[in-house]
Amino acid sequence: MKTALWLYLFLFIAFFDLHAQYPILTPFAISLGAAPTFIGWMLGIYSLTHLPGNLMAGPRVDKHGSRRYIMFSLTAAGLILIIQAYIHTPWELLFLRAISGFVLAFLSPACMTMLAQLSDHPVTQGKYMSGHGVVHTLASVLSPAAGAFIVASFGFSGTFRSLGIILVITGLMAYFTLPKTAPALQAQRSDGHAAPAPLTGAQPLLPFNWRYLLVPFVLACGQGILFYVIPLRNNGTASMMSTGLLFSIISLGALCTLSLLFLNKYSPMIRLICGIILMSLCFYALATLPESMIGIVLFILGTAKGITFPALASLFIRLGGERLGKTFALQSIATSIGSFVGPVLAGQLPVHFSPFFIAFLILMTGLLFIPIQRLFPAPPLSTSGPYHS
Repeated sequence: MKTALWLYLFLFIAFFDLHAQYPILTPFAISLGAAPTFIGWMLGIYSLTHLPGNLMAGPRVDKHGSRRYIMFSLTAAGLILIIQAYIHTPWELLFLRAISGFVLAFLSPACMTMLAQLSDHPVTQGKYMSGHGVVHTLASVLSPAAGAFIVASFGFSGTFRSLGIILVITGLMAYFTLPKTAPALQAQRSDGHAAPAPLTGAQPLLPFNWRYLLVPFVLACGQGILFYVIPLRNNGTASMMSTGLLFSIISLGALCTLSLLFLNKYSPMIRLICGIILMSLCFYALATLPESMIGIVLFILGTAKGITFPALASLFIRLGGERLGKTFALQSIATSIGSFVGPVLAGQLPVHFSPFFIAFLILMTGLLFIPIQRLFPAPPLSTSGPYHS
């Protein structure tokens, strides 16, 4: 449990630093003389360089463990932020954002793998994943306002320096607090169980059915559409305050269900399917109900997210087996692609067509591809009976 608390602290600081930049980056790029098109590339380059980082992170985390990659990701991201405080051109910002996306791609697979390896009990693993969701949600609620406040007090350079120093210190703390081997693996080895076999080229490319990767993809598509549409309400005339309030309502709904730890006793597949159905119905409601109902629907959508994402993490833990690093890296890749496709798709739709309805169709289509036969395993063949000899 001590290791889990340290991991939650590091994740909170990392997510806080990252989300605190969201209201800062665009004004900072404008102050450097960046054009709107360039700003779009500057924001998108982070997801693009995330993909090769995820591809490299999976096998390396499985082979070397999570500790060194958590330290590397936090420290390198902090140094990049410190350098970012001293740049003077938009191209320098674009280059640093590209590097930042690559180095931070190692953080999530490494942390998720270590959290999963803290216990070999499915319910306990589910609770750890729920805690990860709570930490992420809290950071996403608190950090944007905090980032805007820090900029108002210390300016862009002071903000990037302070956030970078915090990340570097956090990376150094990880060196002294995180174990080299996960406690659950240590217990297995001390009990005489064999250590996991080294990874070889003879193993299959995917440790599970590829259709499971469609789930994080469609979920990220739906979220990307949501994050694209909400700020553009009322033909783009909605105030920043009302938009921020709506995003906070989603996070509060997620916190409500993330706090219900007893949900982890139920099958991850059942929770995942119920959560996706509820999310898709919320998108359908957003497409059909009047504007006055948006707050209630978004709160329910947040509760659905609080059910869905811990269940998805628990399901990938069971699917990944001893290759958790690669499993979570593939999940991150599918999420990154979905986060890129969702807003792009929403931006191409005609004005009279609701993007929320497209999100509803995407989620329901993804639901059809989930191999639900795991919910209904085949009964064992009988070894006795009138035809058994």
